[in-house]
Amino acid sequence: MYEKYMLLLEEEAKIRNLKNRSVLCYKNYVSYFLNHVGKDPQELSCQDVRGFLLAKKEEGLKATTLNLYNSAIRFFYRNVLHILWDDVRVPRMRIDHKLPTVLSRQDIDGLLDSTDDLKYRAMFATMYSSGLRVSEVIHLHYEDISRTNMQIHVRESKSRMDRYTILSRRNLDLLTEYWFRCGRPQDILFPNKFTGGYLTVSTLEQVMRRCVRKAGLPAGATPHSPFDWEGANG
Repeated sequence: MYEKYMLLLEEEAKIRNLKNRSVLCYKNYVSYFLNHVGKDPQELSCQDVRGFLLAKKEEGLKATTLNLYNSAIRFFYRNVLHILWDDVRVPRMRIDHKLPTVLSRQDIDGLLDSTDDLKYRAMFATMYSSGLRVSEVIHLHYEDISRTNMQIHVRESKSRMDRYTILSRRNLDLLTEYWFRCGRPQDILFPNKFTGGYLTVSTLEQVMRRCVRKAGLPAGATPHSPFDWEGANG
């Protein structure tokens, strides 16, 4: 229904030399918004965005995630639909800066034990074991995992530079189990089971919130929580 708008969005993003990862994220966020609203894009207004973001906030999405939606939809409105954007009507949400919840080795073990879905268990283990951001783990590909060198190749990180990070034996064993039991993906390592494309940051955050509650961890535990490496190595 919205295919032509996604193509236009991709074109406008590429002409501005946005990273492929950013283009995909914009398309995912805008597509989710359009399907939620269910209107002809030419009839959209800033009130539709305002109502959408408020509804997502009530569902428990964090301000950081809501601001990602804001950025993607704002880009879509201004550069594809050519709709006047009102920053007063649709402001970016203020971020509460609190001291992060530091997770211990026992906390991580509890989180993994409480994660029934093998794919998400492997994703959480990879984030904490190898120090990956949420956006980096959801964009991993099969060939990024080097069993020979015990490394993970992180492509186009936040600084637009590739890097390598460690791959522990325990994490490799879990990734191997996941790969054999979950379809042996050859391209995207953790694909969306419905679309085959990348998962979104908000999807991973929602799954983690459920698993954090199930494990009885502090409510402040998120995919961005630091890991007590000294405790893990002791």
